Amino acid sequence: MSFTGVTLLTATRPRRSRLMIAVLPDEASGLQAYRLLQQHGISPEHLALVGEGYSRPEQVGLVDPMQLAWKRGCSTTLLTGSLGLAAGAVLHPLLAAKALVGPNAFWLVTALAAGAMGGFSGAVLGALSGFLWEGSASVAYRSRLRQGQYLLMLEGPEELVRKGRDTLSQYSVRHPD
Repeated sequence: MSFTGVTLLTATRPRRSRLMIAVLPDEASGLQAYRLLQQHGISPEHLALVGEGYSRPEQVGLVDPMQLAWKRGCSTTLLTGSLGLAAGAVLHPLLAAKALVGPNAFWLVTALAAGAMGGFSGAVLGALSGFLWEGSASVAYRSRLRQGQYLLMLEGPEELVRKGRDTLSQYSVRHPD
């Protein structure tokens, strides 16, 4: 038995758990790999087959990159906007002496301007970090799924993931994409 076009990736997961993702070219290869791992003693509770007719990406933690960017942008906007308002309030005593308007009006203008600039830059940086860094793997895997490929995910202790990776590697024939 051989699987063509298999890509094996291992990532660190929280709680001392590891994740392996095998990208398989079609449904038949995905089922064969799933059964092979079961035959080698890996419990189905550690496995997930993702693709048409099986688990959806959201069910296994592959969030939509746009949702991730939106969430990260909103949370960063709130944080940096608040920090900008605080910075504006701190800058007021330093700049108020040189202001042409009354000190109270200048404090409000300074705080609001710093808050707006902080909020806008936070939204941009948060969305970019969510999309480019945190969502990049999700984008790659979702692209594979749109091409009709399948993902076989194995999550568990390091020894279990190593066993699964070694098992699939014995039967894999890798071809560059």
